[in-house]
Amino acid sequence: MKRRTAILLAMIVLTLASSRPAAAQQRYVVVSTGGLSSVLNLCNLLSCQVQGSLDGPVGQTFLVTSTNNLLANLVNGTLTLTESLLGIVSVEADSLLPIPAPNLPSIPSGLYDTPLVNYYGTVVWHGYAAQPAAQIIRLRDAQNGFGISGTGIVAVIDTGVDPNHPALYPVLLQGYDFTRNQPGASEWLDVTGMQSGDTDTNAQDQQSGYVQQSTAAVLDQSTAAVLDGSPYVAFGHGTMTSGLVHLVAPKAKILPLKAFSAKGTGYLSNIIAALYYAVQNHANVVNMSFDLSSSSSALNRAVSYANKAGVVLVAAAGNENTSAPVYPAAMKGNVVGIASTTDWDSRSSFSNYGSTDVWIAAPGENVISTYPGGTYASESGTSFSSPMVAGTVALLLSAKQSSLNQSQAANALANAQLLTPDLNHGRLNVYQAVSAWVNGSSSTSSSCSCSWLCF
Repeated sequence: MKRRTAILLAMIVLTLASSRPAAAQQRYVVVSTGGLSSVLNLCNLLSCQVQGSLDGPVGQTFLVTSTNNLLANLVNGTLTLTESLLGIVSVEADSLLPIPAPNLPSIPSGLYDTPLVNYYGTVVWHGYAAQPAAQIIRLRDAQNGFGISGTGIVAVIDTGVDPNHPALYPVLLQGYDFTRNQPGASEWLDVTGMQSGDTDTNAQDQQSGYVQQSTAAVLDQSTAAVLDGSPYVAFGHGTMTSGLVHLVAPKAKILPLKAFSAKGTGYLSNIIAALYYAVQNHANVVNMSFDLSSSSSALNRAVSYANKAGVVLVAAAGNENTSAPVYPAAMKGNVVGIASTTDWDSRSSFSNYGSTDVWIAAPGENVISTYPGGTYASESGTSFSSPMVAGTVALLLSAKQSSLNQSQAANALANAQLLTPDLNHGRLNVYQAVSAWVNGSSSTSSSCSCSWLCF
């Protein structure tokens, strides 16, 4: 039987090799129930190379590269015999995906509000701590009314973080850089000439020399940065999403996982690896401020793995102004997708909508957050709505001494401020969500409906 199998596979390979031209090196995500040996056997037949595991000790998801077109046939589903013989579950192209266009905000008054205040043990700008978004979601009511400030670990899959930002470094864990395959998650490594250790000195010079030329964020009360062809269109994105988690849950630990570069692109394989890493390093919540336009079998498996481990997943619903599904937000029952609202409780014009992508919404326009170089910036997008909800889950964890799974978190969050039907359960109300969780009165039991970096 083994000999017959080998002959069949060899015939398939020879036939394909004679009919397909050679191609440049391509990357693939391969899932196999047979583990590494199965994928190695596949690569022996198809002349590919196994680059490494994406799921750690699970041992079923791998990054594979090839310089021929043979693996592409598995992507297209034409080698089903090979799949069944070797235990291959799926093969997907590992594309380098771009971010959507950023949404440039106007300059909010909070960026003028620079006096330093103590915020749960760290020193922050008053305009950050007291911004309208925090008031709209009743953050202080929840923090003070229930005596909570967050707990557990919130993983942030993004562009990394400024590891020395004064507001963040007390709660930052080391994290991991999947773009370089090394510990740490500094955003500064992507910017020519800068290292993470440089960020605690000459912050103003760094802002002038690097930041203002490499981001769409509004950096201070008088200057709106212009992209102007800079490659670093996403620089600061991860520091901003981390800062919004910290705003809502200032005592929760943040695990930065760098799966995207400052150019705003990231491989599917790095995102999958980051999600497995988050679970295996004891994250309680994962924030995903990115989207894919089509589903991914390997990402679905990673999401399911996180759900089974009791990790709550939160994702941006996307900025395409559509009700078409984007992923992971549209993974119903497994991820809560978050839309963006204005400070006047209407849907942001750029925000995706509808129950396929959206479970609830949160403020996402002119939001103020931490920014590399020890400063603050403002930006708009569902990317900045999502971490407020992830932070709220960390508040739920600190409000009740019990575990919290995806369904329980979704049900508590559904106790929101009802707005329009296209925003499903409405706009985040932190106080009502915590009250429902503490009192066991979540109002819904329906499945949660839950986009690359969603500025």
